[in-house]
Amino acid sequence: MSFLILIIGFALLIKGADIFVEGASSIAKRFNVPPMLIGLTIVAMGTSAPEAAVSISSSLAGQNDMSIANVVGSNFFNILIVLGVSAIIAKLPVEKNTIKKDTPFLVFISALLIIFGFNFKISRFDGLVLLLLFVFFLVNMIKSNLGQQNSDMSAGESAIAIEAVEATESEVSSLPKTIVICLIGIVGIVWGGDLVVDSATKIATAFGMSSNLVGLTIVAMGTSLPEFVTSVIAVRKGETEIAIGNVIGSNIFNILLVLGLAALIHPMTISMFALIDTIFMTLITALLYIFMKKNNCLNKVHGFIFIAIYVAYMAYTIIR
Repeated sequence: MSFLILIIGFALLIKGADIFVEGASSIAKRFNVPPMLIGLTIVAMGTSAPEAAVSISSSLAGQNDMSIANVVGSNFFNILIVLGVSAIIAKLPVEKNTIKKDTPFLVFISALLIIFGFNFKISRFDGLVLLLLFVFFLVNMIKSNLGQQNSDMSAGESAIAIEAVEATESEVSSLPKTIVICLIGIVGIVWGGDLVVDSATKIATAFGMSSNLVGLTIVAMGTSLPEFVTSVIAVRKGETEIAIGNVIGSNIFNILLVLGLAALIHPMTISMFALIDTIFMTLITALLYIFMKKNNCLNKVHGFIFIAIYVAYMAYTIIR
């Protein structure tokens, strides 16, 4: 029964985020907000909503290990599986801004998370620092992209926003209706997050699994489904640059926004296993940067290496 509830929770999370993005994009379009700005804010936050809902719910429920593991697990799942599979399907060229700015910044904040975790907790002050860095990143990203409206979209998910906006142009809903749609989406996200946390906790208890392991595997994979589907579909359509931008952007949002909010709401303790996983996430992010810097792309070899690393680390987490 817990597995069924878990699946229902994932469905509510993903559908809720999708409905929220659709409604919010419609409202933004009505008030003449540029499509690119919609992608950099509403859509990017919407795809991180599942991680946010699960991590905040876990933090409030006292399941700190699951809260951290969800973000950390989602991040290295995004790199190793999402980018790994995408690179096997097609060669992924990397933009200069991604190599020079976005990926180094992701490495930096991943390392910063390790520093915060050395005392085995993330305090409200740490959460505030993460949120301030999020604001800094968002402002700079918006300025950079608005200054190059005809250039490639470094945030990746902006392209998805444009499609969402174009879809609403032919079917403009009334403002009250779009507000209701947004509220329904938020309810789905929050309710789905609660169901995932509760059911995952019961599964962990029933099978003698730790909350950290459940968060790293089942929960992290479930909340990363939007990124996985988006990237694979984008690559199959030839929009290969979206795959990398989608992952880098989502990982930055997960660390700064999701963990920042979770820690600000309720300080989180970190276990030794969670700290080890955070170090692994940082090393994987650094490896991604090295591959990008050296080759200006991700290819099949990189993809197979990423998947092999993921399988090996999952085996380690199960037996440790």
